[in-house]
Amino acid sequence: MVERSHPNKRRRGLILSSQGWQRLQAAEHLSCIQDNQGKPYTLEQLGERTGLSSNTLTKLRRRQKPVDWQTLDSYFEAFDLKMGSPDVINPEQNSPETDLAALQQAPLKGQLPVDSPFYIYRGEIEELCAQEILKPGALIRIKAPRQFGKTSLMAQTLSHARDRGLRTSVVNLQGLDCQVMQDPDRFLQWFCAVVAKDLGLPNELTSRWDDLFGSSYSCSDYFETYLLPAAATPLLLVIEELDELFAYPEVATDFFGMLRSWYEQGRYGLEQRAIWTNLRLAIIHSTEVWLPLTLHQSPFNVGLLVELPNFNPVQIEQITSRYGLNPGEIYAQAMYDLVGGHPYLTQLCLFYLAQKELSIEDLSREAIAHHPIFNSYLRRQLQLMEQEPGLLDAMQQVARNPAGIELPYQSAYRLQGLSAITLKERLAVPSCELYRQYFAG
Repeated sequence: MVERSHPNKRRRGLILSSQGWQRLQAAEHLSCIQDNQGKPYTLEQLGERTGLSSNTLTKLRRRQKPVDWQTLDSYFEAFDLKMGSPDVINPEQNSPETDLAALQQAPLKGQLPVDSPFYIYRGEIEELCAQEILKPGALIRIKAPRQFGKTSLMAQTLSHARDRGLRTSVVNLQGLDCQVMQDPDRFLQWFCAVVAKDLGLPNELTSRWDDLFGSSYSCSDYFETYLLPAAATPLLLVIEELDELFAYPEVATDFFGMLRSWYEQGRYGLEQRAIWTNLRLAIIHSTEVWLPLTLHQSPFNVGLLVELPNFNPVQIEQITSRYGLNPGEIYAQAMYDLVGGHPYLTQLCLFYLAQKELSIEDLSREAIAHHPIFNSYLRRQLQLMEQEPGLLDAMQQVARNPAGIELPYQSAYRLQGLSAITLKERLAVPSCELYRQYFAG
């Protein structure tokens, strides 16, 4: 009698499929409700349950680097699941990238899901953020132009924080009513109410807010005596689109000074105010801060600064393969020449290349900036520049002088925040060929 072999069980190099990931997530969520008081498992708890290390679990859950069959099987068995072929992808036998490109119905835009196969890890950056949020009183500053992946990076960091048992709250300032932004008292009360709602806590502003002490003091007291002590676990507080406050200097100056004081108390504060060590701050913005803040009142010169760079050619080649485009290096070089590694524009080009609505020859045409696929993006950039006096004119001057020109610092910072220019020794140059073509005309 000949014993049948089980090649799947000896095969190395498997990745969780979308179906497999969804099955695991559902089983894990149910187990949290039944066995962990509804709280997400930390990596340590998952390690105890599965017998896998934290590094292996992180690698497995990211679904980008292959792991062996036994490792995946251990994860499934830990939640009473039986793993089958539809739960995994074998890169050696199939091309998951081609399937991914076929499944995608529209270009990627906005925050990518934590488990998105199109998310490109920047290596040290994700690890730095993951480590920093575990430090008492930490502050992370994430700065990059629009559509560079700031919120997607923060989604990864938030996921890691929840895996570690931290509470999380995200406050996005984009689109906030200007009447609220103009009133320091209303703004800080709104801020406190949003965080309380995120944490599932009742609004107690009526009983805890005292106008006699002023807005900043009342806000700080609300955190110190209510929001932070509400649970023993640390709180990761993320503030997105901080740039929105720059147009309201009266509110911004006090708010930024308050954030700086929270950081100082968390890192160097007195023992009787040790509750502030449980606060971890992450602030996200697109442009340089041009408000006249004093050094000791600014949160922008302390903590960990994370600046997201363009994709490099290796990363572009990596994501090109996920769209099923080969040979990757040829596509990668053509895109790098046109969009300079801009993350959103790179993904935009790849989507239409995979859909056969754009060819590699198109990428090198002089009039490519007027191709319909770029219309919406570039018109939006144009509209944003038109909203500020002199900004569009400044961009057109840069585009017509690609060797570089000097700009007023506020115009330079705003254009840099729109990813339209880069600064080289104080000279503004177009950030990529696409911008040069579009704004030079």
